[in-house]
Amino acid sequence: MIQMKSMNYIRNVFQQEYTGEDVDMRKYYKSKLIDWRRGNSIERVEKPTNLAAARSKGYKAKKGIFIVRVRLRRGSGTKSRPNMARRPKRMGVNKIKRRKSIQWIAEERAARAYPGLEVLNSYWVGEDGMNKYYEIIMVNPHEPTIMADNNLNWLLREKKRVYRAKTSSARKAKKKRWAGGGIKDRKG
Repeated sequence: MIQMKSMNYIRNVFQQEYTGEDVDMRKYYKSKLIDWRRGNSIERVEKPTNLAAARSKGYKAKKGIFIVRVRLRRGSGTKSRPNMARRPKRMGVNKIKRRKSIQWIAEERAARAYPGLEVLNSYWVGEDGMNKYYEIIMVNPHEPTIMADNNLNWLLREKKRVYRAKTSSARKAKKKRWAGGGIKDRKG
């Protein structure tokens, strides 16, 4: 019998829930999405929905670390239509893409809603026909347990990381994942 680590087991359960291989799991997932849709667009959550993803992004179950779930509209951003002096081809309304990723926008909204906290990272938890849902890991850098933690106390020196594109999703959206190391360190 193959032994599976607990985080791999949790990851597999979450994948089964999302993909719909098991009918009961799929119904549970759909009911969760309905509850999230009825709730507020930015909501604090007691514990992470996908523990394996949260732990891989830096989550620890300790004082000073919070999880916030953000709901965002799917698709590209809207652009207002010019009201005169263009033929329809030159309106510039259709096929316009966002410059920021939806995940980065979710992080910014969470940071705006909780101004005393810093964004550590974020991960996807679900989507339906209209919305995408992300969970944002927020840290209170002035909490004594965070100040004593050597893996997290660097957040004291970082202010408003998400607005300066220092989070992982923001760096990916700006194509800055491997920037700053010279030409030999760049990938692809």
